[in-house]
Amino acid sequence: MNYFDRARYFKTKKRLGQNFLINGEVIQNILEYSDIKPQDTVVEIGPGVGFVTEQLVKRAKKVIAIELDEEAIKELEKLQAPNLIIIHKDILKTDLSELCDEKIKVVANIPYYITSPILAHLLGEIDDLNNKNRNSITDILLMVQEEVARRMAANENSPSKQYGLLTLLSQFWAEVEIKELVGRRSFYPAPKVNSALVYLKVREKPLLELSDYAHFRKTVKSAFAHRRKNLKNCLLSGGFSKESVQKAMNQLGFDENVRGEKLSIETFGKLSEILKNA
Repeated sequence: MNYFDRARYFKTKKRLGQNFLINGEVIQNILEYSDIKPQDTVVEIGPGVGFVTEQLVKRAKKVIAIELDEEAIKELEKLQAPNLIIIHKDILKTDLSELCDEKIKVVANIPYYITSPILAHLLGEIDDLNNKNRNSITDILLMVQEEVARRMAANENSPSKQYGLLTLLSQFWAEVEIKELVGRRSFYPAPKVNSALVYLKVREKPLLELSDYAHFRKTVKSAFAHRRKNLKNCLLSGGFSKESVQKAMNQLGFDENVRGEKLSIETFGKLSEILKNA
């Protein structure tokens, strides 16, 4: 199937970050990684002209395609699939819990410039314990910029630029795995960066059991607020008292110059609890 010829007749819009996936092998891999079953309901975010959509409708019980571009919607309507529901709406303004009663799987090839807002919309913030969108989702397969994928899947042993708030947001509410790196030539028009497919298995409970999740969020935001500062100075800048910070540093055996990107998520949990009770 010549996806390139089909894609180049469509006038893509830079303002919407449109880069259509035209690699048939990657499209098939998306179906495999998503593990779509005949009983599944799939929400596809940013279906574009429907190259993935036309395969999803063959496997899933129902596909709900959320697309912002009116011209792309006209192409989607040509599929005439009885199990396809097309919604003309911004995903960031869409309550997924209202789309259907059953649990859903999410497949998304999203504009890279709004990856973080979309991820926060799907999973909720760290301290959002009862997010309606997340409670509706079993798993998510995202096509994102490779650099973003590395940040989502990072840990405290990764390069410092990779490990940060996006890491904690992703892993606090999901198990994260990079499934495949995707070259820029797999898209039309070709983006300036390489991409990756990231699989997220949504957790029923948060990664850590804490007494105060809002306090944990404040702690990690402070820790990563100033990349050039050490953890101690970041926490002081974040409004924590000198006494409580020093007590936590001593209790956890931290070096005075340790930086936030060297702490595991679990250690951040311990730090937050000590700071709260100091």
